[in-house]
Amino acid sequence: MEPELSLDPALAPLLDELRVLENLFHAAYPDATPEAFDRLVPPDFWETGATGRRYSRDFARQVLVGRHGRPDPATWLADDHHLQAAGPGVYLLTYRLQQPGRVTRRLTVWRRDGLQWQAVYHQGTVVAA
Repeated sequence: MEPELSLDPALAPLLDELRVLENLFHAAYPDATPEAFDRLVPPDFWETGATGRRYSRDFARQVLVGRHGRPDPATWLADDHHLQAAGPGVYLLTYRLQQPGRVTRRLTVWRRDGLQWQAVYHQGTVVAA
């Protein structure tokens, strides 16, 4: 059984805001667009995929472009969101993503500069059956 994570009540509004931005950044959602990705993802972004491979910003953007409008969001369910402060203006957003055929735990490092949010790192880890 996984431990229950408690959320600092002061972070609840930020969690609500980042859930929406995660959907725009994440290629699994129909409303994720290359324009939203370009706004939210800085040039130094990188990610570690569920396979353990490292991917560049350019690769992540290509995946988004290739997936735009697919899959049906009803088959890709994100839940169990949690937010934790990691430093001034830096937050760790974690959640579970249920996809057809696999479940992954996801982590995105979000940085806030003034009113602008940017996803600087993303990782997916397959959850063993």
